[in-house]
Amino acid sequence: MQKNKENLKQLIRAGRGLIPAHTVIRNGNLVNVMSSEIYLADVAIYEDTIVAIGDVTDYIGPETKTIDATGKYLVPGLIDGHLHSECSKLSITSFAKAVVPCGTTSIVSGLDEYISVSGLEGLHEIFAEVKASPLKVFWGAPYKTPYTFPQSTVAFNFTEEVHKEVQQWPECFGVWETVREAVQVEDEDTLGAIEQAFKNRLPIFGCAPMVGGKDLNGYLCAGIRLDHESYDHTEVVEKMRKGMHMVIRESSVTHFLKENIRAVTEVNPYLARRVSFCTDDVTATDVLEKGHVDNVVRLAIAEGVEPMTAIQMATINSAEAYRIDHLVGSISPGRIADILLVDSPENFQVEAVITNGRLVAENRKLNYDLKAPARSSVLSSALKCKKTTREDFEYKVDIENGQAKVLSMDVKGPFVRKRRDVTVKVQNSIVIPDTEQDVLMVSVLERFGRNGNKSLAFCSGWNLKKGAMASSAAPDDNNLIVMGADASDMSIAVNHLIENGGGQVVVADGEIIEFLPLPVGGIASDEDAEKIAHREALLTKAANQLGCNLPEPLMYMFFLPITAIPDYAITDVGPVDCIALNTFDPILELIQD
Repeated sequence: MQKNKENLKQLIRAGRGLIPAHTVIRNGNLVNVMSSEIYLADVAIYEDTIVAIGDVTDYIGPETKTIDATGKYLVPGLIDGHLHSECSKLSITSFAKAVVPCGTTSIVSGLDEYISVSGLEGLHEIFAEVKASPLKVFWGAPYKTPYTFPQSTVAFNFTEEVHKEVQQWPECFGVWETVREAVQVEDEDTLGAIEQAFKNRLPIFGCAPMVGGKDLNGYLCAGIRLDHESYDHTEVVEKMRKGMHMVIRESSVTHFLKENIRAVTEVNPYLARRVSFCTDDVTATDVLEKGHVDNVVRLAIAEGVEPMTAIQMATINSAEAYRIDHLVGSISPGRIADILLVDSPENFQVEAVITNGRLVAENRKLNYDLKAPARSSVLSSALKCKKTTREDFEYKVDIENGQAKVLSMDVKGPFVRKRRDVTVKVQNSIVIPDTEQDVLMVSVLERFGRNGNKSLAFCSGWNLKKGAMASSAAPDDNNLIVMGADASDMSIAVNHLIENGGGQVVVADGEIIEFLPLPVGGIASDEDAEKIAHREALLTKAANQLGCNLPEPLMYMFFLPITAIPDYAITDVGPVDCIALNTFDPILELIQD
């Protein structure tokens, strides 16, 4: 994507037909997202760039390769407008192998989970990995790390001073996931990141769930351009009427498209041109079974969106929202040659994928062997925390026997936790988890060797009858989270992850039931999606056998440290009231026998 005088001269000459194209696509039906038309047209490609559309006879030389697209539709490569690829537990290489054959050729990401565990040094290694893959990553510098309020512990803190450096990098296309709370409390580092973005003319990407009225007005006055977090279509409408681009999310655990697309199908069809798509957090299982952004296109069409409009939402709308439409988002001269061959706009089944001018995938598979790079110690998954004992997960109080009224964080969806007051037993000065009342212990342990923090609180909604679950992948700080009905099993789960360099584990009756290793930073794996999906299924089955009936038990658990969505969360500094933005004591009252 870098331009210089010499390659510009070559591209200009190729565009004028003075030198032959390297590749031409013949006889396809061009889906022109710029003009909302479909018509027969050829495409000429020089190196990685589209140089002509229409009749390209004059662009063909003796060495020009031809791709026959007879009967197929030519669609721009799809763009995921907000994605934490790390939450799939797939490395960039493995993720590219899974989603590029589905037609996703670009993602917008902060790569923030990698930053939280490896800092800028690890980020540079990920940038190198991206360049070797067929998947483009338009990187937004995280507005700060960690995202949590109060501030939790991560391996690297992204500050205003860091922004002064990284916003000058060629990889930087904006400021990533600027949460409403940080703006509202006038956080100095956040405002500093925004100040730098204005100086550098970079867009500011938002994250403002369930915000409206005066709070939304104040947020927009900070210069936020777009948002990917709306919980109903009325929220979408208000934000769009106030000038925002909206990125509708359809993830593996938050299925918002059906509700949010009503802003277009029921309220105002003219809003469509400023709506785009993202998946945010997806599992390997979902990608294999449903697809990726291509699945979101099909879902939108099923909800009544015209195929052309749905395709625009997945391509040019996203590119324009993120100000990258000069590079991707359309099949136009001067744009990078990311082109899909699909069966029809209505069915939208991707049959072949061209990225950077090269045919890379056919029939849902890459057509070459893409290998992950060797991993340095920077992205090793060593967990720098001490082994635990049962006592680390026993909640001790000042009475010997009696009852404790506790605040249990009750899950109402993957991100929303509400207050639930429950009375449980106290025995030998320990508050006892109560599986009959669905009250479990949950703890987050700092794992970067910075302070040894460890929190402890209560949660509900998982319905575990015994055992424990733990994960070293836990956005947004990726500390070690463990939940369980038994303190001994919780300790065994944590220690297993420490001994094995990270991953996800289910334990029962002192035994390891299932384990998924995550050797890349303790958050991802270089295994193919099929293997990760298989292990995900085994982990879910194990959690189900312990009594949990949530659709994604470990994913619901590893979202508990996110403090950006009301009402409750837990980080290594303690249980958090996400409205008051401070920690709280989960013991509400003690009653002595």
